[in-house]
Amino acid sequence: MGRVTVSEKRGRPGYDREGILQVAVGVFNEHGYDATSVGVLAERLGLSKSAIYHHFGSKSELLEVALDRALGALESARDKALAGEGSAAEQLEAVLRGAVQVLVAELPYVTLLLRVRGNTDVERAAVTRRRAFDRSMRALVEAARDEGSLRDGVDAGLAERLLFGMINSIAEWYRPEQGGSADVIADHVVSLATAGLFRG
Repeated sequence: MGRVTVSEKRGRPGYDREGILQVAVGVFNEHGYDATSVGVLAERLGLSKSAIYHHFGSKSELLEVALDRALGALESARDKALAGEGSAAEQLEAVLRGAVQVLVAELPYVTLLLRVRGNTDVERAAVTRRRAFDRSMRALVEAARDEGSLRDGVDAGLAERLLFGMINSIAEWYRPEQGGSADVIADHVVSLATAGLFRG
């Protein structure tokens, strides 16, 4: 994710749309979406409320754009994996790797997504998309099981929840400044997943 872009507007420093979004997501994660007003965002940015409204029509639009960024990246990783040739097990590995890559690259946005509870229309729409993603992953685990790639007795729904629970937990402990590449983390996730699920 790029750094905040600062531009000169009428002699005063200001933020572009991407910069405002980046700061807003940080504040939402720090204080919670419900507890963050546009006034709080304006104070953090050093801008007027009208300057924020020039780029985003409302606080909910900020949330919607942020959640769409996270969900769109996850859906893209899934779709890319499913479009590839290979077995369901190979596609599952590709999705797991892609999901780790997305989480690391879009950490603040995915963190915000994971904290959504469906309190607003925007949040409910995001929860619906997230559940659809989960269902597609459960179907992929089932396909890998049905093709004989997984151990006998694997519960597809439970396996999907455990796999993505492991990936989602990265948001709680991963810190970019402490190093550790997405590829290394993905290798570990896939190794743990295949050791527990896949036939030897």
